[in-house]
Amino acid sequence: MRPELLDEDAIKRGLGTLSENWVVEGRELVREFRFPSYMAGIEFVRRIAVLAEAMNHHPDLLVGWRKVKVRLSTHSAGGLTALDFDLAGQVTAAASA
Repeated sequence: MRPELLDEDAIKRGLGTLSENWVVEGRELVREFRFPSYMAGIEFVRRIAVLAEAMNHHPDLLVGWRKVKVRLSTHSAGGLTALDFDLAGQVTAAASA
């Protein structure tokens, strides 16, 4: 079964549950995380990968020098669903682990 696409009100409510650094860009939920070293960012990506596999919900990740940009969207639904906000919360927690 395909996840239900969220309407604008639900997206605003979802953003309210996340840290202020998450933003909506088009049909994606986006945040850039910064780290003290390149390897700290790579370790963060590894933690995200474990979470994503457990949910079978995989973000797009852009790894740079001491930063990682996370882009979430439910491709099968064509936009944002509750899965994206759930994973965003877990990703935020993983950043401080």
